[in-house]
Amino acid sequence: MPELPEVETIRRQLAPHLEGRRLLDVQILDPRWTRPEAPAAVQDGLRGRVVQEVGRAGKYLVWRLTGERFLLMHLRMTGALLFDPPVDPPHTRARFELDGGHRLAYNDPRRFGTGHLVVGRAARDAYLGARLGIEPLTPGFTAEHLRTMARGRTAPVKSFVLDQRRIAGVGNIYADEALFRAQIHPLRAAGSLTRRQLEALREAIEHVLAAGIDAKGATIDDFRHLDGAQGSFQDLFQVHQREGRPCPVCGTAIRKLVVGGRGTYVCEHCQPRPRRSTAKRAGTRTGAARATAAKKQGRRQAAPQIRSGGEQL
Repeated sequence: MPELPEVETIRRQLAPHLEGRRLLDVQILDPRWTRPEAPAAVQDGLRGRVVQEVGRAGKYLVWRLTGERFLLMHLRMTGALLFDPPVDPPHTRARFELDGGHRLAYNDPRRFGTGHLVVGRAARDAYLGARLGIEPLTPGFTAEHLRTMARGRTAPVKSFVLDQRRIAGVGNIYADEALFRAQIHPLRAAGSLTRRQLEALREAIEHVLAAGIDAKGATIDDFRHLDGAQGSFQDLFQVHQREGRPCPVCGTAIRKLVVGGRGTYVCEHCQPRPRRSTAKRAGTRTGAARATAAKKQGRRQAAPQIRSGGEQL
């Protein structure tokens, strides 16, 4: 899924081509893209408008158009925008005809991406505010702010970092890389982090996001630039997708865990595992712990249960 660096890369590439241009025609080919809004209503609301600015909020592309219209686009897992493609790709979900003879195609094989049209800044702010938390690389993204959000939370710090309502734009790749850089185990309970660890985490998140932007994103499966080219941050991964390979710092083999349902890569030498009780409170088990729990559950089910008085159930 495109994360903040990938979406920012697309925004920077798209803005010079789109800003100042008029949308002569808009064809929404997949009603799922605008759901629950009807495609015809979105098409009518966009036609004839001039794109004044292409912005970004978290993982959303935000088009500001004349008439106080805002098109809020989320690419999700496989969405891609292509400028002046020679032919429409096979999974084109929307087509934008621009003045000057240019066009933009939105391609999305998995159909998870969304495009919502809202009218007015208040509607834009309400939509994004309900979905996005603090934006990294802004003055408000401080260790103290992280401390306030994390206070009392027993969820794993990996899940905390991925929660878009708390920190906007960080996805699986950059969470793994940031936690490694901060030397924090992903199973560590978010509320147990010290002030020093929270400052290290803040710094690490901003470092890896900035490095991702400089590398024009990471291409693992589907992410492509506006012209179809790939990003290069994957060449700089230190732990992500490096299971079994040596840690670049200490040489220990990188492990893969599942945290909050997400594949997670960690060096358990550089990122010491929390005590078992802490990890259990964080709500995540390793494969070995899950197997042990399953065996215990099986023994409990096999053992006869006795009522008070000695009667077997």
